[in-house]
Amino acid sequence: MKNIKIKKEEQTENGWNFLVEVGDNEDKIEYSVTLDKEYYQKLTDGKHTPAELVEKSFEFLLARELKESILREFNLRVISNYFPEYEDEIIK
Repeated sequence: MKNIKIKKEEQTENGWNFLVEVGDNEDKIEYSVTLDKEYYQKLTDGKHTPAELVEKSFEFLLARELKESILREFNLRVISNYFPEYEDEIIK
């Protein structure tokens, strides 16, 4: 599994903004990810931190595609547009 690092977490009125780094050494890619509060509650029921949800979401994505194929900026909500099984997998 690729190295996944939450470099920055910022809480906003509607949720969170994250700066996520994936890869090692010179092979790193940064992603700007947003997470809405309501979507966070839907997926975790508050049982995990927002950062844990983002990390698990990247693990999910990296199991299915190369890090170079992941959008550089996205809301976590869009993952299910590309992978319909995402929400069910994450809720488990």
